[in-house]
Amino acid sequence: MKRRVRKRAVPPFRSQRLPWARPEAWEWPTLGLFAATLVFWALSVTWVATLWLPLAIILTTLALVMHSSLTHEVLHGHPFPSRRASEGLAMVQLGLIVPYLRFRDLHLAHHQDARLTDPYDDPESNYLDPAVWAQLPNWRKRLMLFNNTLAGRMLIGPLISQIAFMAQDWRAIRSGDRQAALGWLLHIPGAVLVIWLVWLSPMPVWAYLIAVYAASSILRIRTFLEHQAHDRASGRTVIVEDRGLLAFLFLNNNLHVVHHMHPKVAWYRLPKLYRAHKARYQKRNQGYVIGSYRDVFRDYFWRRKDPVAHPLWPYD
Repeated sequence: MKRRVRKRAVPPFRSQRLPWARPEAWEWPTLGLFAATLVFWALSVTWVATLWLPLAIILTTLALVMHSSLTHEVLHGHPFPSRRASEGLAMVQLGLIVPYLRFRDLHLAHHQDARLTDPYDDPESNYLDPAVWAQLPNWRKRLMLFNNTLAGRMLIGPLISQIAFMAQDWRAIRSGDRQAALGWLLHIPGAVLVIWLVWLSPMPVWAYLIAVYAASSILRIRTFLEHQAHDRASGRTVIVEDRGLLAFLFLNNNLHVVHHMHPKVAWYRLPKLYRAHKARYQKRNQGYVIGSYRDVFRDYFWRRKDPVAHPLWPYD
């Protein structure tokens, strides 16, 4: 008598697609906004530039602000499950002045909430060590004090921060920081490509550079008071309850404490999350809440919100 052999069921063939190749896992609102921003940028530097250059500069500025905000989404893991696939969208920086890899590394270091506002350990802190502040010449103190008004942050803030950023990275590269060097080396080809495309377009390169500076200026509105000195880390991050154009350009990062608590949550989900737990977030950040960016302009355009020297650090 023959022994019956039980045949094993053969599972149906399934293609082993890479994570980034699964469209159902993609964040389509972010991808759609990326595509729309690139088209908007291209039309601004070409067709609109032939119609009226000042309008082209304004629209290019808005495109650059949005592209920077989308870059921020990328470094937090959007819109693809694969980090490499996502970062492919952001390696060429239309805004020219900050390499993507440097933005990624410094910003993720900034997300260590216990270090927020620390003049040394928080790469995005606007405070100085009081001992350093005391040693500055008077002209630099006056400059920094003006930079701590919203008007100053928008007018001279981009220049001051860019000089400080590049000087810091230059020192890091000279001391052997390979990651900093790699960030700039990978950035340069993309920057050259963008400038070449603009040079071929109807928009003059000088006009594009004005848009680059203006975009950096608008982004300073968001970062102006995102964080404050506070003895508790939870009280250092702001909520700006704005739903207007700036909130959209900043991709809801005005709800900044929500973003810091949930950095992996996509931009289009932040408002609903905030509305569902509004009291919780406002309790957590110790009531550091501002009604709108209109209030920010009204209260701080010509007035300093914070001192330059960190108010909770002792003077040595």
